[in-house]
Amino acid sequence: MIEAEGVCLKYSDGTMALNNVDLHIESGETVYVTGPSGSGKTSLLKLFMGIEYPTDGKLTVLGQPIIRGQASGIRQLRRSIGPVFQDFRLVKGRTAIENVMLGARFLNMSNRKLKESAVSVLAKVGLEKKMFSMVEHLSWGECQRVAIARAIVRKPKLILADEPTGNLDKDNALNIMELFASLKDENTTVVITTHATHLLHDLGEGRLIHIENGIIHQERLG
Repeated sequence: MIEAEGVCLKYSDGTMALNNVDLHIESGETVYVTGPSGSGKTSLLKLFMGIEYPTDGKLTVLGQPIIRGQASGIRQLRRSIGPVFQDFRLVKGRTAIENVMLGARFLNMSNRKLKESAVSVLAKVGLEKKMFSMVEHLSWGECQRVAIARAIVRKPKLILADEPTGNLDKDNALNIMELFASLKDENTTVVITTHATHLLHDLGEGRLIHIENGIIHQERLG
């Protein structure tokens, strides 16, 4: 699924974001990435998305090498990834359900089936009563849940979520974390960056990756 061997990421200003990362993530695994701000969490997700390239080492995601000169392969890879960005990247002037449907527009699915799927995932994130609201009229936390629903509706092989519970209260945050964890039943791999370490003990399973100064430490939650 994801294989990293000696991966380093050094930015043009000299910042070493990730240093000698060795990592193997299997299909269906749920991985939580913790660490202080600036430790390299978001940089790790950018590598997995092919937004950044390793400056040293080897990285393969879903069988696709993450290297320069592989633009078409990386574009294809992204069709199998459901990203949840911190800035959400929702389309203003569209409703919640329209935004979710836009996230899966490239799938070979009828409009009726796509709408049914969008309704289903919006219900799972607790937005069944807000699905026809314009996203600019939603709260920050509600927009976050629309972004999560948009990622899930694609039925991706890999979900990459950057602080997906950062603006949610504890109950909603735990529900979202449980929803992500349940995707292992569909053999979906989920990698989540989070500061909400208190929620991980409630979940009690998955793998914890802690990053300090670009160096990874790993442990099992259960």
